[in-house]
This record gives sequence, structure tokens and C-alpha cells, in this order.
Amino acid sequence: MKKLNASLFPALVLFIALVMANVLPSVHTGRGKVSAVQPLPVVGSFENFKVLLSNVQQTGYSINSGMMRKSLAPSVPAAGISEQSAKNAADYSTTNVQVEGVDEADVVKTDGRYIYQVNNQRVVIAGAYPAAEMKIETILEFAKNFTPTELYVDKDRLVVIGNNYNDGRIQNTVKTIIFDISNKQNVKKLRETELEGSYISSRKIGSAVYLVANKNIDYYYILQQKSGDFTPAYRDTAGQDKFVNVPYTAIRYFPNMVEPNYLLVAGLDLANPDKKMEVSTYLGSGQNIFASQDNLYVAVTQYETNGDFPRPGIGIMAPSILPMPEREPRNDTVVYKFMLNQGQVKYTARGEVPGTVLNQFSMDEYKGNFRVATTKGEIWRKDENTSKNNVYILDGEMKTIGKLEDIAPGEKIYSVRFMGDRGYMVTFQTVDPLFVIDLKDPKAPAILGALKIPGYSDYLHPYDENHIIGFGKDTVEMSQKDWGGNEVGKMAFYQGMKIALFDVSDVSNPVEMFKETIGDRGTDSELLRNHKALLFAKDKNLLAFPITVMEIQNKEVEYNGMPAYGQFTFQGAYVYNLDLKTGFTLKGRITHLSQEDSLKSGHDWYGSSKNVNRVLYIGNTLYTLSNDKILANDLNTLKEENSLEITQ
Repeated sequence: MKKLNASLFPALVLFIALVMANVLPSVHTGRGKVSAVQPLPVVGSFENFKVLLSNVQQTGYSINSGMMRKSLAPSVPAAGISEQSAKNAADYSTTNVQVEGVDEADVVKTDGRYIYQVNNQRVVIAGAYPAAEMKIETILEFAKNFTPTELYVDKDRLVVIGNNYNDGRIQNTVKTIIFDISNKQNVKKLRETELEGSYISSRKIGSAVYLVANKNIDYYYILQQKSGDFTPAYRDTAGQDKFVNVPYTAIRYFPNMVEPNYLLVAGLDLANPDKKMEVSTYLGSGQNIFASQDNLYVAVTQYETNGDFPRPGIGIMAPSILPMPEREPRNDTVVYKFMLNQGQVKYTARGEVPGTVLNQFSMDEYKGNFRVATTKGEIWRKDENTSKNNVYILDGEMKTIGKLEDIAPGEKIYSVRFMGDRGYMVTFQTVDPLFVIDLKDPKAPAILGALKIPGYSDYLHPYDENHIIGFGKDTVEMSQKDWGGNEVGKMAFYQGMKIALFDVSDVSNPVEMFKETIGDRGTDSELLRNHKALLFAKDKNLLAFPITVMEIQNKEVEYNGMPAYGQFTFQGAYVYNLDLKTGFTLKGRITHLSQEDSLKSGHDWYGSSKNVNRVLYIGNTLYTLSNDKILANDLNTLKEENSLEITQ
């Protein structure tokens, strides 16, 4: 081995010192290419913190009230079928997620033998398989100030995520409680963590759980202070078991930040329970997230007023009382990229694209590139600032390398799905154009074909590489008339829920193969807002989801010519067989409402503890869940096998 030249030692020592101080560009390796990353600058002190807040106030970006616009995530997602992971467990469905291998928290999970359910401030653990032996194993109760919202199950660990309210300086936190569930009748709490702020979302990759939170800042109050610690706090019982404030010296900020709130990204490794939670804190905010197995992307929309809006000091903007700007405001989306590694999170890049994203499905990662669909402009405008829809492709360093702009002027995006070398986009104003987009060459995306039909899709789900399922609403187009009765335009009114199967084998000529309309105006399903409400198993020809059905008895029309709303007729699960030959075949309907409940309902239905909100299967049994009960039905015949009441 050659000896190192002594003259190199000073340089080597300096290099190591700079790396330890995190002031040199870092080099990360992963499944993508190696790239040099300039570290984000540090807030450093309270004085600099105030300067940064003042700078944001003067840029012309509107500072909102801090209310999170929560996203209620290319890989073709798992079809809802998981491998056996529990001894003696049957084949079972899993949460419908965006990216295979990236789990998403939900109100219900199963491991093939047990069902875990968030239920009225509690978590219910029920033995579910076999159905004949269903029973409640444990009901976890929580303090009144903690509201569980979602959960994960990882082998013998249960992770419950919720909102916690504390008296005192630290009031609202995102709280995570980890339980040992190896003995279902003797569940033991292992650990708690808290992040100060509001919950945005989370993901679980392997044994690592990533939490994203946003903490609002009282700009007006802080800028009046001469000193103070206005940094977010966190708590981890694996550490000191007390709240610890993140020092200014550990908080980094995004240059040209959109909103100066605190973004907190935390990582937990369930396989290493003694390892402390890692918390990365940034001066900047987040609204929607997308995660691949390697990276986390946090998107936030900036609303630049170009100085034309009057600024009523710092704090909440009041658009309803402001005059129209002389120049058009600019809405762009900034996306921050973070590398994920077994509970560790590291910022790597920042990108920016015109327009706003709809939700997590507007974003995607494929072959090292980031893909995003946006809407820019306003749907009500009839000039050059009318809404237009776009697709952008950014490389690993978040630099735009390809774009497809000005799709469907005057319409806005209702749903997007990226699948390998293709993208699918539904826009809507009075009809539903389904666009098929070629993404094989990331530098030259192009529209391959389009299909225009009545209605729209709120959610697109892959059936296979050449077929896609749309879930949305049917619509009817009606004339708009002025006071004199003269027609001045067209307007679309939504009707019942619509499900459709599209054939995109011929990309230049997509076809609606089959469609099904459920109910009339007023019919609704959580699936239209939350993809996790869908159960789909292609190999079983199985499609099921919760729904509230409203039906018009005499097909009457409102006095002003608008379509009438239906009357409540059903709440529960619709279960379909779906194949490419016969399309949608209603297998049956399952409800938790008794005949007496239905008779009491009247014209409307405002929700009930008996409302079915999730459907899953274990083996040959289909389970529907409400807060009142778990109902087990034979998967083939839908004959009831057992019913488990949940005490309230």
C-alpha cells in the first residue's frame, strides 16, 4: 500500500472538518445517479429568523392563515393483494396505495388474521379469521386529548398516529404511539413520539415510518419581539421523554421559501425501538406529499401577487374583501426532494413548476425522474388567463427537462394517474376528456389520444397496463339562460356515481368499454376523495367500495330547471365482479343498517356509526366495517357468515 503524502494531511483534516460541519456539498448514492447537493443555509439565530420572516413579507407572496390543504401517491400500485406474513394467515387484501412497497396509513388494517380499526377515539383489535370465530381481542382506549386518526401494522408492532392537544405552550402535536401486539389480549405500549404542529401525511417503507408535519408561525407577534425561542418542539420516549425545542442552529431554510412555516420531517425505525426519532426541521411549509421507496417529495403552492394586492400587515389574507389585482397573480408549485434511508431523511433538491397540483396522484417518480401535473389559471376566465393543464418532467436534481403545456384550456384537472411510460389525465368543465400521454421520452412528452364523454373521474385506478378504471360522477349538460330566457351557455350538473373501464390499447383512440351509474344526484362515496376506500383484486375479479345512494323516485326536475336531488335509499358496500368480457356485474350490496334504520332515515341520511367505511377480504371471506360492527360474508355468494358487534 502506498503511503499518503504528508503534505495532504492538512487538506484532508480541513475536508473532514467541513463535512462534519455540513458546509460542503454532500454526495449521496442510492438507486438513482450520484449528484452533488448544496446544503441548505441555517437559520442560526433569532435575529436572522426575524430577518427571514421580514423578507418573505416583502416579496409579495400571500401568507395564508396556516390552514393545511391536506391531500385527502410510477409504479403500478399493488392490486390489494399481499403475501402471507402471519402464521396460518390466509390470502388477504391490503390498503390500496399509490406506490407498491410504500405503505400508507389508514383507519383499517389487517394482517390476515386480525383486523385493526380506528373507532370512535379508540382502536379496536378483532380476531377476524376464520370468520366463525370472530371476536374482540382488545379495545385500546386513549386520553381525551388524543384523537387517533390512522394506523400502521408491522408484524408485531401497531403504530397509531393521531392529533394531541396539550395545555400549555405546546398545544397541538402529531402524536405516534407504538404498541407491542404480539399478544393481542395483552397489548403493551412501547413508545410515544410527538411533533409540534399539524399532520400532513406519513408513509411506511419496510420498518421505517416517516411523518410529515407543519407548524404555523405567528408572524405578527414574532416580529414585535426582541428575543425568544419560537422554534418547534418534539418528544420521544426513546430519548429524554420530554419536549425538546429544535435550536435555530439546527433549522435550515429554503431560499425563496413559499410560506415561512415550519416543515418537520421525522423518521422512525420500528426494527430499532431504542433508536431515537430523527427530526429534520425546515423554515418552509408543505401541503401534499409523494413518496417512492427512495425519495420523499413535499409540494407547496406559492401565490405571488406581483405587488398588486394590498398587504394588510402580516397574517391572514382576506381575498373576499380585496379588490381585483391589476395584474394576474402567479401560482406556482415548489417541490422539495428528500432522500429516505431506513428512517433517515436528507434534503437533496428543489424544483419549481407553473401551476398547482391537485393531490398526491399529481406527482410521480419514474426511472430517476420526477413527473408532475398541474393546472394554471382560472376556470372561470375567458381570456388568455383561462385555466390550462400541464405535465412537467424533472430530473434527479429537480431541473425541468421536459414539458407538455396548455392541455384542455378552460378546464381543470380532476384526476391523474402515472403508469410507467404513460400518464392519464382527466380534465372537466362540461364533459370528461381522458387524455393518454406518452412519457417514454422524458424530454418530449406528448398526447397520444383523447376521449370525450359525459361525466368526470375523481380517481383513476390501473386494471392492467392497457386498461384503467375511473371513479367519479355522471353529468348532464343543460343550457344557461339569462333573465330574458335567452341561452347564454352550457352548464354541467353532476348526477349519480359513475364507474367506467377504459381500454387504452390503441393509445390514439381510447375507448370507454363499460360503464355503470349508481343512484342519482346526491349519491356519494368516500372513494371519490380517498383512494384507500377502494378494494380491488384483479385475480378475483373483485371490486368493492362504500357508498351512500340517493335515488329520485319520480325523476322530477327542480322548479328552476336544475336536476333534482335524490332521496336516501342505501348506505353500505357495493360489490362488483369486473372482467374485460362482461365489464361491471353487481354481485351484491351489503349494509349494516337494519330495516328499522332505513325506515327512520327519511329523505336524507346524515351519517351513522353503522355507515360502512371500509371493505377487505381474508381468504374466502369479505369483511365490511363500520364503527358498530364487522360483518363477514362469503366472498363468492355474499351470504352472511358472522357478525361482530362493537360496543360503544
